[in-house]
Amino acid sequence: MQQYQIEISNRFAALQNLSDSKDINRAWENIEEKSKNSAKESLGLHELKQHKPWFDEECLGFLDQRNQYKMQWVQDASQSSVDNLNNVRHAASRHFRNKKKAYLKAKIEGLETNSKMKNITDLYRDIRRVTSLELI
Repeated sequence: MQQYQIEISNRFAALQNLSDSKDINRAWENIEEKSKNSAKESLGLHELKQHKPWFDEECLGFLDQRNQYKMQWVQDASQSSVDNLNNVRHAASRHFRNKKKAYLKAKIEGLETNSKMKNITDLYRDIRRVTSLELI
């Protein structure tokens, strides 16, 4: 933590040399960039865990499309943008639901296979994994 504070103070010392005629937005971008870089170098990146193993690139595409239509609705709250947003939301939800259902079906088939082959250790391990996924 002290290393982070030292790096921040060193980087902001360079910002004090800026002339007053520079754009305030550019100065803010410099501050933001330098603080992010300092944090990344001294603290490292935090990798997020994937909580939904069924969530893939196709789901990400639906999510991006939904966010795009949502921004369009925020900018223009006409009835057509509301209808478009609702249609995309329903399609995305349907897709997510089907992906999760297919993933869980495959997991359950694996459980059935372990049960038939009397592989009890793997059976109970997979049961714990599937039941913990349903809580997420």
